[in-house]
Amino acid sequence: MIQIDEEKIHSTINEKKPRSVALDGPDGILRKIQSCAHRLSEKYQIPVYVIGDTSWGSCDLNIHAAETLGVDILFNIGHTIAMEKFGDKVVMIDAFDDIDFGKIAKICAIELKKNFNKISLVTNSQYLQSVQKVKEIFEYHGYEVVIGRGKGHLNDAQVFGCEFYPAYDSKDMVDAYIFLGQSIFHSTSIAIVTQKPTFMLDPYFNEFSEINDIAQKLEKKAILSVFKAQDAKTIGIIIGLKEGQFAKIKALELKRLLEEEGKKILLIAMTEITDERLLSFQDIDAFVQVACPRIGTDNHFHKPVLSVPQAISLIKLLKGESPEGFLQIKHWL
Repeated sequence: MIQIDEEKIHSTINEKKPRSVALDGPDGILRKIQSCAHRLSEKYQIPVYVIGDTSWGSCDLNIHAAETLGVDILFNIGHTIAMEKFGDKVVMIDAFDDIDFGKIAKICAIELKKNFNKISLVTNSQYLQSVQKVKEIFEYHGYEVVIGRGKGHLNDAQVFGCEFYPAYDSKDMVDAYIFLGQSIFHSTSIAIVTQKPTFMLDPYFNEFSEINDIAQKLEKKAILSVFKAQDAKTIGIIIGLKEGQFAKIKALELKRLLEEEGKKILLIAMTEITDERLLSFQDIDAFVQVACPRIGTDNHFHKPVLSVPQAISLIKLLKGESPEGFLQIKHWL
């Protein structure tokens, strides 16, 4: 069950004495956030707003919405990072799942022992508190367990959908990766970046599965999009308007590089990048978006939609250079 660190919210309100606050977080815990909002409103007798737009991570905090509402504090719930605050307004609030990984960790440790000796444990923010217990289980069964060091926003053993320092930096030390949680989104990226066997531990159904086949399909899709974009005459470069996804300088750099290769460029600015919205740009043959690297790989588009690593790979291809390995990097931005 998801447990929100409401104690931190209360202590922050008691200290700062805000006139109003807002809460936001991922869709999966929105009901919990609503219940939390009711309790805060009743206790403190101040306006408590729940921001209904989803928050995809620390790059998507809905700060603009909080400023429009005029709140003193925005509590972003469920995106644990190495920083507790963003500026003067945003306070990061943990939301951990207390489900027990013990049973499936033991099963996995026994089953994989015949093929692997050194493994690394990785997870997302939801299960960080379970890493140590699972580490002890694998060590009990004779494994050498590596916990990758965090960097930037990442804690030790933590990965985002676009940032993988703990996994990437340990890839030459281990035989395989064990991802704690029920997230193909996170685990496939680990398999792509490290090119190592990667297993997902699902504590809800008490099963584990290798996800490298799924990862290969995503990687092939990303490579195919690059080759399809090669023939584009006009390319739209999309600048994301969300606070943590705004990369105008990178967009202008890619514009220059692509124009040097004979491409006609249209600069576009958007908040939500969807296939429906892009269909309005009928004269564009392909797109490069500098907002979130997972938009093109994890969603369906009628035309190629490239991330920054894909765009760099496309430029290499246009120059006659090898485009390989563009996803085997620490950060897909």
